[in-house]
Amino acid sequence: MVVAITYFVHGTTTDNERSLSSGWHDAGLSELGIRQSIELKKRIAGKKFDAVFCSDLQRAADSAQLIFDGTVPVVKDARLRECNYGAYNGKPSAIVEPLQERCIDRKFPEGESYEDVKKRVAGFLDSLKKNYDGKRVALVAHKAPQLALDVLLRKKTWQQAFAGDWRKKKAWQPGWDYVLE
Repeated sequence: MVVAITYFVHGTTTDNERSLSSGWHDAGLSELGIRQSIELKKRIAGKKFDAVFCSDLQRAADSAQLIFDGTVPVVKDARLRECNYGAYNGKPSAIVEPLQERCIDRKFPEGESYEDVKKRVAGFLDSLKKNYDGKRVALVAHKAPQLALDVLLRKKTWQQAFAGDWRKKKAWQPGWDYVLE
């Protein structure tokens, strides 16, 4: 009773290029993000997936389409959205990023906490477990759901997940593997 998950992060966005933290602001991919997604499709060409799920935010949905178009249908799921930064959606990353680790249990003003994201992702994982046992699935989403996977599936604390986040180390890779038992 195992679901193999490969997690892919969306390509660079217009907000990323302006040093903004999008949250639920529906930023699109930049030209670089489009190229990154097309290149990722080439890099993972030999991998086969039974299903692909992505956040319903434009940047993740567009990345998923570019990566998986013609191979397997892409299903949008709002439970894979980025953290809702509320009043801070689309604000400068220099302001938002220091707040993230302080908003694990406390909600962003008019938004949600990282614990709220964890609950969303846990619900998504429950549905995967029920419907995709023995399958290999791909997810295309954002920072917060990936950190939630680290907490839920790798049993890290939130502090460990934030500390080990590849973004801090500039250690992007073409997919992260998780096992849902």
